[in-house]
Amino acid sequence: MDLQGKRIIVTGSARGIGAATVRAYARAGADVIGMDLNDEIGLLVAADAHARGPGTAGFVPVDISNKDSVEAAFTEAVDRIGGLDVLANPAAIKRASDTGKTDAGHVGIEDWDRIFAVNVRGTMIVNQVAYRHIKAAGGGSIINFGSISGQRPEPSAAAYSSSKGAVHSWTRTAAGAWGSDNIRVNAVLPAIRTPMFDETYASFTKEEKTTAYWRNFQSIAMGGAYGDPDQDLSPVMVFLASDASRFISGQLIPVDGGQSNVR
Repeated sequence: MDLQGKRIIVTGSARGIGAATVRAYARAGADVIGMDLNDEIGLLVAADAHARGPGTAGFVPVDISNKDSVEAAFTEAVDRIGGLDVLANPAAIKRASDTGKTDAGHVGIEDWDRIFAVNVRGTMIVNQVAYRHIKAAGGGSIINFGSISGQRPEPSAAAYSSSKGAVHSWTRTAAGAWGSDNIRVNAVLPAIRTPMFDETYASFTKEEKTTAYWRNFQSIAMGGAYGDPDQDLSPVMVFLASDASRFISGQLIPVDGGQSNVR
């Protein structure tokens, strides 16, 4: 699963899964450009990955919900690394604001639209822009991010759950459309500890934490806890970026310690 010579863009690269993915790809020998709204931390993550090598890592700021921003960022990134073979797209938000209600009966239109703008429209935009560049390179891999939240009822996270269901459907559709161009499209469904999860969990009441245990942790067969992004998810991300996964497309791939299954 050597990534030597692979040219890769990773969205949401400043924290959590995105940062771990940048590190993993650089360790595997790829030339990586991380993208995020957070310039300061994104640059630090890229600099650290670049210093560790043996691959290279850089950073370009982007707002994935804005097509002009994505077009400009991808053009700059592709110019810097000489093409594009792989897109890894972890960028997402779970709450549009700290004060907005997220349950099905109260989620507001503004919060709904913001979550869909990033998670769904953003996925569509970066996939479409990446498709053109990857097609020009002769084919490659697009790795989106779904969630168990898109597979089951989520009474307290209606917009996020719905957005991830849309990402699942989009991934299958794009895989069917772009396979003839030698581009595979898959989605990873992770149960991985991230800053976004920690922030959400910290806001829970005692009762909500009890519910989260029974819904999320107790069902994870491999230890009853979320995985580590570097240890548990990064090897899967390298596999899906590598030629070893060349005949896998249109799949929803849980990396969740046995929490769920996908049919």
